[in-house]
Amino acid sequence: MLDFFKKDISVLRTGRANPSVLDGILVEAYGAKTPLSGVGSINVSDARSMVVSPWDKSVLKDIEKAIVEAGLGFGVVNEGEKIRLTLPMMTEENRRDLVKKLNEKMEGARVNLRKVRDEIKADIENAEGDKEISEDDKFRFLKELDEEVKAKNDEVKNIRDKKEEDIMTI
Repeated sequence: MLDFFKKDISVLRTGRANPSVLDGILVEAYGAKTPLSGVGSINVSDARSMVVSPWDKSVLKDIEKAIVEAGLGFGVVNEGEKIRLTLPMMTEENRRDLVKKLNEKMEGARVNLRKVRDEIKADIENAEGDKEISEDDKFRFLKELDEEVKAKNDEVKNIRDKKEEDIMTI
């Protein structure tokens, strides 16, 4: 659950170049949609630019097209052998919009945690109703479940806070 949340928010860009923002880009190459990382290497050249070097130069135009269509707001320059991506400076408004998206993703993760908690809680109550566990065990398990869910919610919040700090850092 936490790994999914970390991966989900990794595509939110910060003020620095980070190859993970390109993870969701699929390139139409060789008759199939292929992840960008599957058709070339992605390197960070400095804090505000990245270079995508295809392993097969024949897919360079396809890579360029996929990056432009992704609408990430990068400056895309085809240099013949590679593609240079330049990240524009983020404005305060961009940063606030990204924090809103981050908060939405955090709430989604919390909703998923609640769903899992509710399923486990129902299983515990059914086990007690079927006399598989005692009433004391039921209350102990429910207490442990609540403690675990609280710990996971705290972890989600800590991950979110760190990402917000990265986004808001100029």
